[in-house]
Amino acid sequence: MTGSEAPVLLRIDGRAAHIVLNRPKALNALNHAMVLRIDEALTAWEHDPAVETVVLTGAGERGLCAGGDIRAVHDDARDGDGTASAAFWRDEYRLNARIARYPKPYVAVMDGIVMGGGVGVSAHGSVRIVTERSRVAMPETGIGFVPDVGGTYLLALAPGELGTHLALTGGQIGAADALLCGLADHSMPSAGLPAFLDDLARMPAREAVACHVQAPPEGELAGHRAWIDTCYDADTVEEILRRLLAHGDAAAKEAAQTLLTKSPTALKVTLASLRRARRLGSLEPVLDQEYRVSCAALSTPDLVEGVRAQIIDKDRTPRWSPGTLAEVTDADVERFFSPLGENELGVLSTEVGCGDSGHRLGILNE
Repeated sequence: MTGSEAPVLLRIDGRAAHIVLNRPKALNALNHAMVLRIDEALTAWEHDPAVETVVLTGAGERGLCAGGDIRAVHDDARDGDGTASAAFWRDEYRLNARIARYPKPYVAVMDGIVMGGGVGVSAHGSVRIVTERSRVAMPETGIGFVPDVGGTYLLALAPGELGTHLALTGGQIGAADALLCGLADHSMPSAGLPAFLDDLARMPAREAVACHVQAPPEGELAGHRAWIDTCYDADTVEEILRRLLAHGDAAAKEAAQTLLTKSPTALKVTLASLRRARRLGSLEPVLDQEYRVSCAALSTPDLVEGVRAQIIDKDRTPRWSPGTLAEVTDADVERFFSPLGENELGVLSTEVGCGDSGHRLGILNE
């Protein structure tokens, strides 16, 4: 494999060190080797006084990263014992935590498609850039899975019930809505990104951002806050669905129809994960929780079936088991949160960097 064919390209340009996700044919989907390579680079650059800023971008024209290598997870869940997927998630989630605590500005260029694992390596960064091309989503319920990579932490922090809406429906949002939901910090035109990256080589991240930031195109979610907050402020998915169907807004009914296509188990576990994430309060215990949930999902039929239907066979007709919300019991949901004993993720903020939950804001406001 030549240097240009490596799945992660690394280079230093002036003040800035660059991580380029380089699997454009797979929309830069993350695999285990890529996670380990990024972590190695962050270790080296953290202690290199010549590196002032770390920059994350994606190769190709379509986006930063479409998520984790879910095909590999599917094969492991179907044919293996889940060990490979658990090891991948262990290192991926630890990387997510490290990015959130990284002591130098970590600039994530969230241009184009940014989903799932792509959110994990970008939206925990200290400087998160979106463009008019950005399409950000956590679409896991559509494949029988639950938002991970710290996604339930991020979405639980979104204003009102916006995060609940996005987590359950898996809906894609653009730049303005990513800013509204707290998944990004600044917007700039996609065409201006090359000049922005050039400026990062010669000036601090704060100054470079100030030279290029522009208001994004108008979003959609702000205009839907009334029905979203009313309908999703419920303790059960059944009640959320009832409120959506009963609401007079056409967009609410459309959201209800979307929910009816998702895995009933994934919907209930996702709602429980979000509500618990709010109580847990900081990223590390939420990642511990997500690791338990992800490992539990490996032994359920919906993850294998969802990936088959959406990604492998692409027939878009998953056969969920159980097939209805009523069939998913409280005990079924609770099983996903069972402690893993010696196999717990066990991420602590002291392991992954300095600072507390406000560290990201500290870098932005220096």
